Amino acid sequence: MARRLFIFGLGYSGLEIAKLARASDWTVAGTCTTTDKADGLRADGFEVHLFDGVEPLAATAVGGASHILCTIAPGTTGDPALATCAGLLRQATWLGYLSTTGVYGDHGGGWVDEDTPANPGQPRSIERLAAERAWRAMAREAGASIDIFRLPGIYGPGRSPIDQVKAGTARRIDKPGQFFSRIHVEDIAGTVLKAMTQLHSSGIYNVADDLPAANADVVAFACELLGRPVPPAIPWEEAAPAMSAMARSFYAENRRVRNDRLKQDLGVTLRFPTYREGLRAIAARS
Repeated sequence: MARRLFIFGLGYSGLEIAKLARASDWTVAGTCTTTDKADGLRADGFEVHLFDGVEPLAATAVGGASHILCTIAPGTTGDPALATCAGLLRQATWLGYLSTTGVYGDHGGGWVDEDTPANPGQPRSIERLAAERAWRAMAREAGASIDIFRLPGIYGPGRSPIDQVKAGTARRIDKPGQFFSRIHVEDIAGTVLKAMTQLHSSGIYNVADDLPAANADVVAFACELLGRPVPPAIPWEEAAPAMSAMARSFYAENRRVRNDRLKQDLGVTLRFPTYREGLRAIAARS
């Protein structure tokens, strides 16, 4: 079977994966939800199919894909790709699913790894865990291998503290003892490609960098890279009332994510092992 990758969801991470796979001689196709975005991606040479999560794709869309990856967030009714296109997924030899480290729930700043029992507290994380289990069940049914990639906060060009500082929207929120793990979008792409090409046992992988850090520290470093004044830290108690419910929910949980399995089982070497290397690269492109 030809090396054809089909990606449900050519969003920020999905598109980065598609670009790297195409540069590595894979045939790549995927989905998006709007005609304007589809037209733009087609102009860049991508095979794109509109998918609204309600109507199933035509069999010819996925057509012959040896590898299928889903990046789409589930909803209260489950994963849209599984709900509408389950029959098309059974042809693949490899399935991949982008999930979230939010499935671990709150650990008071303690470390979690892939052996830590999932205990999601946020509704979106509960939905992700259910989707993980549904994708694993599909893989068993289809006789395919499957990798689950659990992601923390994603950053990269156009979506980083560097961009926030330049836009004047960056804030240094100080909540003592609060840690966030992160991963550069290019390291997500590199990890997924490694999993598609490296012989290994199917598994769950935390795709996080080596240095969980406080929001205030990361924003301060971005300011220093740009030669901008470092704004004063805003105490959490002062910042929280003005934040959206979604933003507050990220601060409701506190954990540091280990990535040892990523390196040991897949042999991944992170291009950006900490936010410092990642932000330097983004600033250099600016």
